[in-house]
Amino acid sequence: MRFLTEPTTDLTYSDLFLVPSRSDVTSRLDVDLAADDGTGSVIPLVAANMTAVTGKRMAETMARRGGLAVLPQDVPLDVIRDVTAWIKTRHPVLETPVTLSPADTVIDALHLMGKRPHGAIMVVDDAGAVTGILRAADCEGQDRFASLATVMRHQPLVLDASLLDGSTDGSTDGGSGTGAAGGSSAGLRRAFDAMDAAGTDIAPVQRDGVLAGVLTRKGALRSTLYRPSLDASGRLKVAAAVGINGDVAGRAAELLAAGVNVLVLDTAHGHQRKMFDALAAVKGLNPGVPVVAGNVVTAEATRELIQAGADIVKVGVGPGAMCTTRMMTAVGRPQFSAVLECSAAARAAGGRVWADGGVRYPRDVALALAAGASQVMIGSWFAGTHESPGDLQQDAGGRMFKESFGMASARAVQNRNQREGAFEKDRKALFEEGISTSRMFIDPARPGVEDLLDMITAGLRSSMSYAGAADLASFRERAVAGIQSAAGYEEGRPVPQSW
Repeated sequence: MRFLTEPTTDLTYSDLFLVPSRSDVTSRLDVDLAADDGTGSVIPLVAANMTAVTGKRMAETMARRGGLAVLPQDVPLDVIRDVTAWIKTRHPVLETPVTLSPADTVIDALHLMGKRPHGAIMVVDDAGAVTGILRAADCEGQDRFASLATVMRHQPLVLDASLLDGSTDGSTDGGSGTGAAGGSSAGLRRAFDAMDAAGTDIAPVQRDGVLAGVLTRKGALRSTLYRPSLDASGRLKVAAAVGINGDVAGRAAELLAAGVNVLVLDTAHGHQRKMFDALAAVKGLNPGVPVVAGNVVTAEATRELIQAGADIVKVGVGPGAMCTTRMMTAVGRPQFSAVLECSAAARAAGGRVWADGGVRYPRDVALALAAGASQVMIGSWFAGTHESPGDLQQDAGGRMFKESFGMASARAVQNRNQREGAFEKDRKALFEEGISTSRMFIDPARPGVEDLLDMITAGLRSSMSYAGAADLASFRERAVAGIQSAAGYEEGRPVPQSW
């Protein structure tokens, strides 16, 4: 990255702008967003290891669209094993459906509709074949205890898996089909055209007469733009976090045995002896997967962690929306400058960095990557989506939201230490550096994390094409940044209504 004027102070993302350069990139679709940090991510975005952000649905969806999600360290090992096994069995193209039986009731369906942005329930028989589909509109005016058999839409458009791999026509009216569900561009286009002709935005997909997944019109389009992040066996990738206390090696070994593809050694202060001990314990296992360590904000800490065995260093202290560290302790650093300095140190030492926190707009993601990050970790921005683990709630005005909270908040500390006695647990909760509850409202225009990925990657692709960069490596080299005033930042914001 080159600056129009060399900065004389540390900078946040809002302090910067990028200027266009001569470009030979003829299309934004020609831009390669793949990370170069050994994780195999096809887009440089990571869902944070926060309890309110990442669960199995977030991990599944992020990997299907080429990114990565990190399961939190607070999750019990048996749950991690189950969740990882579940993610590894998900289809790389088809979305996992929410299913009920014809004997279930309307109230059962209403409780589950918020689990997916499309809000559709697949009704299946005992053999797993689709018998109907249910949307919120089908439940209006119906008795809440009526069976789904009486209110569902019968004989919905059902796509046969062979349509996607191109072996047959593949469109049926609730019948069975043959072939394995694929994801060729031609097959996805045929599926889109079938939904368009039927006047529907969603269709179940069957394989051998059994529901294999669902495909939406947007999902068909997205699968021609995104490539899934897959392991050597063709299964979706997932990462998991490990704390630096307790039996670090034992937990890491269990995670590796469960099939986790990236290990994240995570603590608020990564430049400390316990982190180096934890790194030594994990590297002693010869993990065979990338190891991430953090968080830090200095070149010295970055170099030392990489020398100790970290492949990737997580950068960021205090920029997150749920974090109160800077106000409580004065510790931290403006995120752009931290990423810029740490990424240069990491590359010189043979490693990479993830920029963790502080992004609120696609422009911030572009700036973090231009500054040298290989990927950008996002927390609260993703918490307000249907894929995050929280329950969907409604405020007095009818707006839908999910609760988010910081991982150093009293709430998170209580959860993390639930096996301890009440005295110790309550005493530790006195030391908090995070918000215990915050409402993250669902954006009706972008209710799912895929909608946010569309927005972020579209902005990033355009930013790279303005810089004349065909990949992230050339983006780091070609990006030209300037420093702006608060008025300059405000000038770049859209005006929602006439002045």
